[in-house]
Amino acid sequence: MSAILEIRVLSAQDASRAEAGGADRLEVVGALDDGARSPEPRLVAEIRSRTALHLRPVVRLRSGYSTDGGEATRLRGLISAYLDAGADGLVLGFLNGLGDVDCDVLAALLDGFSCPWTFSRAFDAALDVPAAWRAVRGLRGLDGVRTAGSARDLERGLDDLLAMLRADPDAARLVVADGDLVADQVPWLARAGVRQYHLEDQVRPGGSPRAYVDEGLVRSWRLLLDAQTRRRVP
Repeated sequence: MSAILEIRVLSAQDASRAEAGGADRLEVVGALDDGARSPEPRLVAEIRSRTALHLRPVVRLRSGYSTDGGEATRLRGLISAYLDAGADGLVLGFLNGLGDVDCDVLAALLDGFSCPWTFSRAFDAALDVPAAWRAVRGLRGLDGVRTAGSARDLERGLDDLLAMLRADPDAARLVVADGDLVADQVPWLARAGVRQYHLEDQVRPGGSPRAYVDEGLVRSWRLLLDAQTRRRVP
């Protein structure tokens, strides 16, 4: 199985350059404050008109990782609008007041919709990580969990993430490596069976969120992931 390279995009220009560089999937976001917020449905439609890549907009309207009934209604409206605009999947993740994966909220938000989705970095804010892994495995449509193995980044969480994968190799099929991923970490993750990788400012010149995605930087990551994936195949 080849690696899936996912790129965060904020515009149609970003999307076109990511596709030209060899990306497989795009996370579509709006404002970048406090991580990432939901884009306007018209942005999803514009990007859809410019690329054939798999699109997953973020479903998140406010700070934090909890929600309530009023916001949930707005979020369901966004999900419907995104799918109508051509999105292929979604990125979302919510925790309850105890810091556990909020399976009830997620089920309610996705009820009636049929699409694959990724659990966001909200996962790394869960208080009981083993319990969080048990919870997400029962969520319908989930095919990825964005994680750095820590609430901060892969530099601090890589060892814990690799230890978890040694104890539970099947979890590798869900891991989407995220959290300021650097090239030197890819061989370790690939050897552990990770096949999904998420990039943000790593593919923008100077690492600046104000710069457009750079095709050449995306291509360099594409080549790295392909080489490491082939190396692991017997």
